[in-house]
Amino acid sequence: MLELPKSTEFNKRIPKQKFYEKLTVTPAIKKAFTEQIKTIYWRNKLAAAALNIASGEQVTEIEVFEVKLASPNLNENVLRLIDQEISYHILFLLELDGKYQAVIGYKEASASGKTAFKVDRYYYTEWMSETELPIRLEGLSLDAVYENLIRQVAGNTLSSKKNIALKDSIERQKRLEQLEKKIAALEAEIKKEKQPKKKFDLVHQIKTLKRELISP
Repeated sequence: MLELPKSTEFNKRIPKQKFYEKLTVTPAIKKAFTEQIKTIYWRNKLAAAALNIASGEQVTEIEVFEVKLASPNLNENVLRLIDQEISYHILFLLELDGKYQAVIGYKEASASGKTAFKVDRYYYTEWMSETELPIRLEGLSLDAVYENLIRQVAGNTLSSKKNIALKDSIERQKRLEQLEKKIAALEAEIKKEKQPKKKFDLVHQIKTLKRELISP
């Protein structure tokens, strides 16, 4: 898939029961696995030796999972459960009716060690044909390949400035999302407010937040 080197091919089907039978999961997660997912294939193992690039300090291997869906709205906690069980970074390719959506989580080593990970958030492409997916192997180390995969999948969601580190770009995006939520809440409050002075104060708060929103 994705015209990845043959040296990375793994092509192993993973029973979906593997991810929930031995774990304590909610009924909603188990239902999502059984009803929303048809099959899971471990398509590729992107390792430094297979790609002839340098090893990563944070990323030791990137897995490519193809998840064939029965419905378009996959519960994101399903991806979190898989990420929790696989001690490597994962690029998901969701497939439905011949269309694909690439999904990748910003995955960091947890405080308990390098083999334990936590996913901060997921980024998604639109649904498209496999050949249209904006996925390319770019970078001279696995760390760089992983960062570029996140930026490719995230698209315009993250800053494209090369001098901004990936983690900083993600933290900045979080701040922007928080500001947008605050602005939306204040705008809703203005519509309900009857007192002119309070309305004026709310408008002033919104202007201040909007200046933060457009600041570098």
